[in-house]
Amino acid sequence: MKRSIVIHGHFYQPPRDDPWTGTIPLESSAAPFHDWNERIERECYAPVAPSLASLSFDFGPTLLAWLEGHAPETYAAVLAADRVSVARYDGHGSAIAMPYHHTILPLSPRRDKVTEVRWGIADFRRRFAREPEGMWLPETAVDDETLDVLAAAGIRFTILAPHQVERAPALGLPSWYRTAAGRRIALFLYDGPISHDVAFGPLVRDAAAWTQRLTAAPSDLVAVATDGETYGHHHKGGDVVLARVLEQLAGRSDMRVENFAAFLDRHPPQEDIRLVAPSSWSCPHGVERWRAECGCRVAPERGMHQRWRAPLRAALDWLAAELHAVFEREGKPLFGDPWAARDAYDPVRPNPPHPPNPLLELERHALRMFTSCGWFFDDIAGIESVIVLRSAARAIELAGAFPPPGAAWLETGLLERLALAPSNDPAVGSGRELYLERVKR
Repeated sequence: MKRSIVIHGHFYQPPRDDPWTGTIPLESSAAPFHDWNERIERECYAPVAPSLASLSFDFGPTLLAWLEGHAPETYAAVLAADRVSVARYDGHGSAIAMPYHHTILPLSPRRDKVTEVRWGIADFRRRFAREPEGMWLPETAVDDETLDVLAAAGIRFTILAPHQVERAPALGLPSWYRTAAGRRIALFLYDGPISHDVAFGPLVRDAAAWTQRLTAAPSDLVAVATDGETYGHHHKGGDVVLARVLEQLAGRSDMRVENFAAFLDRHPPQEDIRLVAPSSWSCPHGVERWRAECGCRVAPERGMHQRWRAPLRAALDWLAAELHAVFEREGKPLFGDPWAARDAYDPVRPNPPHPPNPLLELERHALRMFTSCGWFFDDIAGIESVIVLRSAARAIELAGAFPPPGAAWLETGLLERLALAPSNDPAVGSGRELYLERVKR
């Protein structure tokens, strides 16, 4: 029997565009390119595109929107790769969906989980012209309610790290997870040690060693999952090594390179599995990296604190509650069911050819301001935290068009809370000064 190998790439960038102009400000740290999207597209997305049809992959909807407008050849190559994989793998495409924004879903209320998943599915359907079978969870962050929302939306499977379940099934096979509400979804677990050695080296630099590890693993299915940016951006030349691995595997009669959906069709789960929840692939403390000073850092050697994380989360949680109240109050007479109207909204092409509805745009930015990158790194003064605060400022401005509480009151409340989020840089001060100097100005 052939051993199956699935290599998954999670391709994603935060929404870098200015919420007022729709253009990306100059990001000098990405030099010699204008911004990080441009740089990573040249280093990774374009070079890896020829390999995509042989992978399992997801692209964040906000990244696909940028590629569509700024790198149309690469965008077309992504869509073409999925079409090739549909033909190659008996109707099962290699692309899977992702929630629209890269938010940590266990930290979101169910209503926001539902919108993010529905927007992600609608975006996938429009771009790939088919229904998604699987969905990648940002940071693989998961809890029971998140999986119930996926199952209710018709998603067949997702992918987790091995430490996110109580007991991994034998031979790499998928298992059923049954939610508290009575739904079920298939879970695949990627191989932790191999995935780690691809993401952080040395395998991403050595095609022969990588191939040997894959073929030696004693499993019916060997799955690897990493950030897609591993191939060419995080590791120069990683795209070339990936292509060589795929070529070497294709030449073996005892190996089958495929995607998760095709494997699931032939090997439906035979046993149930229990979650460790909430959990994620990049924080051993669950999901604390996105709300607390848990000790997870990008550069531990720099000794930077993350006491800003909890106040930033609290500030945006408070603002979101106020914004949602405005939306519900003003949206009821306009939409009847404002939350159903939000679920049906297209954040890329809002109401063509009409101007976007300001209430629904308010909600788009209220969701976008929870993009996970805002908490992932080591200091609030990083560009990623500025990105989430831009969305907060735009949402406040949109709320100001409606009756009280009004923009001034909302901004005052946000600033009071951001003042409790200290930067590691004395020249920055706190989140309050960051907002006033780098967002408002």
